[in-house]
Amino acid sequence: MALDLTVYLVIGTQPSGPRGTLATVDAAVRGGVGAVQLRDKQASGRELLALAVELLGALSGSGIPLLINDRLDVALAAGADGVHLGQSDLDVHHARRLAGPRFLIGLSVSRAEEIAQVHALPTGTVDYLGIGPVFPTTTKPDARAALGLDAAAALRSCTDLPCIGIGGINRHNAPSVWATGVDGLAVASAICAAPDPGAATAALRNGRP
Repeated sequence: MALDLTVYLVIGTQPSGPRGTLATVDAAVRGGVGAVQLRDKQASGRELLALAVELLGALSGSGIPLLINDRLDVALAAGADGVHLGQSDLDVHHARRLAGPRFLIGLSVSRAEEIAQVHALPTGTVDYLGIGPVFPTTTKPDARAALGLDAAAALRSCTDLPCIGIGGINRHNAPSVWATGVDGLAVASAICAAPDPGAATAALRNGRP
């Protein structure tokens, strides 16, 4: 599956408020979102699986992949397109072995050593990297300290793999993140909390240099 990382929506059940997750995703699709990640650390495995199945139904026919944060088991059970893993999650090498070659695997990185470890793996183990958090974020309580733009740019220069900036990104600071050389922006509240998620998505997408 082709991977368009330009605007990468991270969504769970909470940030969308009364509008709901499915309605927010539907609006983001109409606004031009390229990929959707389901991240809900409060949900049980069964709850996450049920929501993943609903989102897959909503995205059916759109060509937009659904990735599950942290949980390869849920991603495989739901028939999702991929998984996004952190440094403390299942090792990407084992995730690739279990999921097969056509499954999308993303990995969060915040240090050059972590990128070097990816480069030491067989080609195709990791499809893209999430660099961050670029800025402080309130949507991920266990996030590492913010890297800042200079460090994000330095990490971007370490790899030819597609990269997205993650953490605290909104339409105001998006130009500075694009300037680091990333291929896309991962956003949560900038779309989920917007009065018009479709317009917010389009504004981020159209802001790409």
